[in-house]
Amino acid sequence: MKKIVLLMVGLSSLATFAQKDFQGMAVYESKTSTAEFMKNMDSNKDITPEMKAQIAERMKKAFEKTFILNFDKSASIYKEEEKLDAPGQNGGMRMMSSMMGGGGTYYKNVKEKTYTVDKEIFGKEFLIKDSLPKYNWVLSQETKKIGDYNCFKATAVVAASKSDFRNFRRKEAKKEEGKTETKDETTSEQKEKKTNFFDEIDLPKEITVTAWYCPEIPINQGPEGYWGLPGLIMEVNDGKTIILCSKLAMNIKEKTEIKAPTGGDKVTQKEFDDIIMKKMKEMSEMGGGPGGGRGMQFRMGR
Repeated sequence: MKKIVLLMVGLSSLATFAQKDFQGMAVYESKTSTAEFMKNMDSNKDITPEMKAQIAERMKKAFEKTFILNFDKSASIYKEEEKLDAPGQNGGMRMMSSMMGGGGTYYKNVKEKTYTVDKEIFGKEFLIKDSLPKYNWVLSQETKKIGDYNCFKATAVVAASKSDFRNFRRKEAKKEEGKTETKDETTSEQKEKKTNFFDEIDLPKEITVTAWYCPEIPINQGPEGYWGLPGLIMEVNDGKTIILCSKLAMNIKEKTEIKAPTGGDKVTQKEFDDIIMKKMKEMSEMGGGPGGGRGMQFRMGR
């Protein structure tokens, strides 16, 4: 019965999407939890409660973003809405924002099953070109309304990106039995443990993604790199970030040129991930990694 309903809905929409010059536009609101990042500052005595409150407010604003998805029948571009930088937002905050899904243009071609993303990070421009990830979506009969649209639920388990800091999780403190420490213990190994960002976080191998798609809009597209469902993806939740469609327009008169970005050093996704991880480890060893004491204070505009 579900398949019959989906087929009928799809057929009723064909007239709209069969037009040669069809193009649509969706606005997405993205919100990322800052709880894990704030935990990194709990043990830092150099950060006062007032400073922590200021940092929390800045991070909240930085991690609440608006994106525009312009799409046709085979391709799309997903880009953060342009806005003036807030007073006091320095390059460090913009870099962190970029590593949290912002910045650049995300181009997807579902017909060719490829994607291209331009990223500026560490003062250098990269052009990531690779094949679209394959999502093994599990479709559900569960439904809910998003705006005026009836959406169906789908879930998938995906590999966690190493260059997306939204995937990082803080390690739980482990108590070592039979070991005592004195206040005067200040070995280089202990200092490294206190400042090295990568000693304090875990990167899960996989994450579970929940998506809500709309069969009334038979477009194989979605926000960021998400795709592969029988309808436009209206909402995505990966446990840390929620991306929700807040506005949708079909057959828009003012067309947007949907093409892949071209600037930057060409790399694959794996090459880009390796570059980011190597650079972050170097910064962390110097005490400048995200959440690494003085490094965090500097990046937040102190």
